[in-house]
This record gives sequence, structure tokens and C-alpha cells, in this order.
Amino acid sequence: MTKTVIEVKGLSKKFGEFNALDQIDFQVNEGEIIGFLGPNGSGKTTTIRLLLGLLSPSAGKAWVLGFDSFKQSEEVRSRVGYMSQKFAIYDDLTVRENLEFYAGVYGIHDQRRVIEVCEQIGLEAQFNGLTRDLSTGWRQRLALGIALIHQPRLLFLDEPTSGVDPNARRLFWDLIYSLANQGVTILVTTHYMDEAEYCGRVAIMRDGKILAMDTPSGLKQTIVTGEVVEIATPHLTECLTWTETQEMIRHSSLSGDHLKVILAGGFNISDLNEALRVTLLNIDELKITEPGLDDVFALLTSGL
Repeated sequence: MTKTVIEVKGLSKKFGEFNALDQIDFQVNEGEIIGFLGPNGSGKTTTIRLLLGLLSPSAGKAWVLGFDSFKQSEEVRSRVGYMSQKFAIYDDLTVRENLEFYAGVYGIHDQRRVIEVCEQIGLEAQFNGLTRDLSTGWRQRLALGIALIHQPRLLFLDEPTSGVDPNARRLFWDLIYSLANQGVTILVTTHYMDEAEYCGRVAIMRDGKILAMDTPSGLKQTIVTGEVVEIATPHLTECLTWTETQEMIRHSSLSGDHLKVILAGGFNISDLNEALRVTLLNIDELKITEPGLDDVFALLTSGL
């Protein structure tokens, strides 16, 4: 039987006249990796802070691990792990001392747990080194270890890989997968489209709203219903202007050194090729490519 660990109904948060979160509903089941994808200011962090009971809602309800997030916030926070964007690490302490300090906060005084977590996050070589000497990627691993020290079954990770290089991001996601394989439920926020592909389900957010929520493949199948075509041309600007006037094209954008267009239903690459031929623009190549979550996001937000 599937166990629900997070349930949210009609959750809203206003700061003055600003709607930071607007009537969102979602559910998270045990063992899932859920990604909240959206730009800065879309409501991702506000959602986590409300679930932890760190903010009071303007409307709506939320339950985490069976507890009311607003009436039983202490019970929630003692049972979940939270890695915030501005995680608190003490630079004048060693990795070991940071882990020992936070273990003590949770009433854990068994040195074996500190060593176990250090091994889990791969910081054995830095165990007795000062935290100030760690790279950004290693610091974020330590922050994850601190969130794990009390063995929570639910983790909130708020932009956990922000500011680190692609290799460090990949290694961090290896850790996330390892935790999920151990039965930990994970809610992670990100603005990286490629990272969201790693999640079991993704909620796409914009302006405090959840625009869609499904598996990455499900979102691409239901939202991106036409062919996605890359156009290589030395006339990028002129071609982009032309695409914006065409009924057959739902969305177009520059993507590196080429143009990407999403065709409307009923049209295909041959139709696009024929339409381009009469423009007299020099086109080097047209090719169909697989849709990504960036295409989903573009289509969902193009009408807002």
C-alpha cells in the first residue's frame, strides 16, 4: 500500500500584495524523488518553508509525515532533514566537529553515527580538516551530511547544487539516488532543467503556481505534442523573427549556435523545410531532436 508523506491542499502565501504561492495542491508518496523546477522567485523555497512550518500560510493546509505543518511544526522538523540554500556550516570547526555539533542538537552522541555519515557523503579524507578549506562541492556534501545526521526518512533539499560545477552536481545526484534506494523520500528544488530529468516526478512552477506535475517523460508527451526541430543557419536573428510569424510554430528560441522550434500539431519537418525554402534564408541543416523539460517549460509559460 502506497504511503503518503506529504499532502498539500490549496496552499497559498502572500507577502503584502505579493502572491508568493497561489493555491497549490500536490501529494508525495514514500520513496519518491520529487523535483520542483522553476526560476528564482517562482515559489519553490516558500513551499518548503511552509511545509516545515517556518512560515504561516495565508490559506490552505499541509501535512508532512502525518503531522499538520502549521500546528505540529516541531514534530515535523524533528523528523525531516532540511538542506537550505544558506546552510549553516562553521568554518572554524572541522568536518567531524560540525557533524558532532549537529548530532548533539538532535541528541545523538554516538561517534559511530558521525563516522557513518562522513563515509556516506564521501568526506573521510577531509574528516579532520577545517571546513573553511573545503571547496563549494565538498561543503554542500557536508551540508547534506548534517541534514542526514538524525536518519530522517524525508529530505528537503533547496537548490542543493547551486553554484557548483557540472561534475560536482553529478556526484551529488549520485548521493541523492543512493539515499532514495535506501527508502528516503526526497523533495528537491532546482532551476537546472537537466537535473529535473533525474526526478521521478517534476512540478513545474512559475509565479507561485504549479503549472504541471508528472514524470519527465509524461510532461514531454502531454505538453510537447509537435516535433522539436533544430535549425542551423548563419541568419539566426532573421530566422527567429520569421518563426515568430508562422502559424505552424508554437514556440521558437535561440539555443546556442542554432535555433530551436516546436511545431504545432499537424505540421512536420517537411512543412517547415518547404516554408523556409521560400524565405530565401540560407539554412545549413534541419534536424528533429528529442524534447526536453526546457521545451515543456517554454510552452507552459509562453501564454503567461
